[in-house]
Amino acid sequence: MTAVFPRARPGGYQSHPLHSSERMWPETNCYVDLWIEVLNAAGAAPEAMLGFTLTQDFEGDQFTFFKVPLEDLESIYDIRVTELAIFDRVERHVETQIARGRLCLIEMDSFYMPDTQGTAYRTEHGKTTVAVNRLDFAGKRIEYFHNGGYFQLEGEDFDGLFQLHACAEDPPFLPYTEFAKFPARMPDAAHVGTTARNLLGFHFRRRPTANPIRAFAEVFPQQVEAVAERPFGFFHKYAFNTLRQFGANFELAGDHLAWLSDSEFSSAVGDARRISEVAKSVQFQLARAMTRKKYDPLRTALDPAADAWDSMMASLKERL
Repeated sequence: MTAVFPRARPGGYQSHPLHSSERMWPETNCYVDLWIEVLNAAGAAPEAMLGFTLTQDFEGDQFTFFKVPLEDLESIYDIRVTELAIFDRVERHVETQIARGRLCLIEMDSFYMPDTQGTAYRTEHGKTTVAVNRLDFAGKRIEYFHNGGYFQLEGEDFDGLFQLHACAEDPPFLPYTEFAKFPARMPDAAHVGTTARNLLGFHFRRRPTANPIRAFAEVFPQQVEAVAERPFGFFHKYAFNTLRQFGANFELAGDHLAWLSDSEFSSAVGDARRISEVAKSVQFQLARAMTRKKYDPLRTALDPAADAWDSMMASLKERL
């Protein structure tokens, strides 16, 4: 099978250290995780793209689902990403682009993805983004980047993923799909570092005008009481879109600043990691509060993270 990254194999693939099991948040969200591993496979530094994490805000019911801006991918790595029109069978489009050295990023149903065993595989339908590196339609097999790794699936899972079991009268399968065009040669380290530094300043100017963690803290106990009335499985969805999103976001923000200059940004790196640690701790407190139906301790649980956000932004303002 033709592949965009021929050396990537499911059995021996080495995930990037940003997905180490020793991290506070080994996985973040499907889109950022995917790009971390795609850049890893391309021999590029994914830490360079993470300046956009400074712009995360609280959106009233959730934290921003943080995603790397496509403009940043082009500026830093000369990788051009755009939407791919799906007007034929999805797998035919994917085969065409792989043959041209281009990677397709497709929104798929995690119900058919064995790497989500224990969360969604064969138990829950959910939207997630994968990047298909190899596809064998006749053999019903694909290899793909997803979350923090590189995987394969085949057989009935392949049929389900591409909806090959659908009847002729069913609506066509038209998932949102992007495709990435890679440069003949990745930019050198000097270009990557300089561009990342410039983008950090750009994104700092786009940061929220008010502390997003403090805004979240004001509604957190009331939200939790409402979540407690839902089936327990809803807890995981709520935690993913709130505590995990800002916790993982700021752990990556700290990684970005440390990659640029651990000495220059040491204070901000410490603040970012503090935010991430508090989010992790509060996630455990949240589970206990819902079990005991006692929500008052949550009213001040986020204060250390909110204070760290203020400190982090003040420190960056002095240097940017």
